Amino acid sequence: MAAVGSFLDARAQAGQWLVRIEDLDAPRAVPGAAQQILSTLSAFGMHPDAPVSYQQQRSAHYAQALRQLETLQQCYPCACSRRDIQQLAGTGAPPGIYPGTCREGLPAGAKARATRLRVPERSIRFHDRLQGEISSWLPSECGDFILKRADGLFAYQLAVVVDDARQGITHVVRGADLLDSTARQILLQQLLAYPTPQYLHLPLAVDAAGIKLSKQSHAEAVDSAHPVATLCRALRFLGHRPPAALQSATLEEFWRWAVDHWDTAQLPPRQSIKQH
Repeated sequence: MAAVGSFLDARAQAGQWLVRIEDLDAPRAVPGAAQQILSTLSAFGMHPDAPVSYQQQRSAHYAQALRQLETLQQCYPCACSRRDIQQLAGTGAPPGIYPGTCREGLPAGAKARATRLRVPERSIRFHDRLQGEISSWLPSECGDFILKRADGLFAYQLAVVVDDARQGITHVVRGADLLDSTARQILLQQLLAYPTPQYLHLPLAVDAAGIKLSKQSHAEAVDSAHPVATLCRALRFLGHRPPAALQSATLEEFWRWAVDHWDTAQLPPRQSIKQH
């Protein structure tokens, strides 16, 4: 749904539609998965307007941004493991929220494992084109979050902010499962003096239990054998009403109609929609 929505939003505004493969976690990357994604997009007539970007090839840019934050004294080394943080939660600290153990310096004899951002005591507010006004208080929602992991890999939050800035991204259209990440990304944009894009978080398709439909939840694969029929279903999910005759259209005819009729006011203003 997010791919269809972002493609239509870009085309309707005469903008460029860019594709980025977020493959930071190389040890967990599935061989051939990136090419499968690109092949599926192509089968549905969605072709990027610039060469595909791969995060594994951009580590030098992330390192540069991290050095900038270090120079500004906005981050610090952390020696805590996940187990350490879980044990602290048992003492009454909020679960999953970093308690700031290393904020004022590493404990005696401790060795740095990761690098964390020093989250300020202030609200992050932004307007989402669908979800409306959002306000986040990061100290209580996530605490000082990781920028570089113990295994040496850069964290998603830093990487995506650097990539958006370097690629000149003006509009981000993605699923509502990433809505909670947006405040962290805006904070990084502010600290790094990057522009903040406009955001549009589309509703997720979830099962009866509220779990996002995906390979991890064993959802059915997208039907690329009948692309127009599948795209019509996606449009209906996104609140639009393609005519029945569009089912027999070519891909080019479908996209022409969909771009001409794309209207964000028709999008369901929800974060998830159950599919049966």
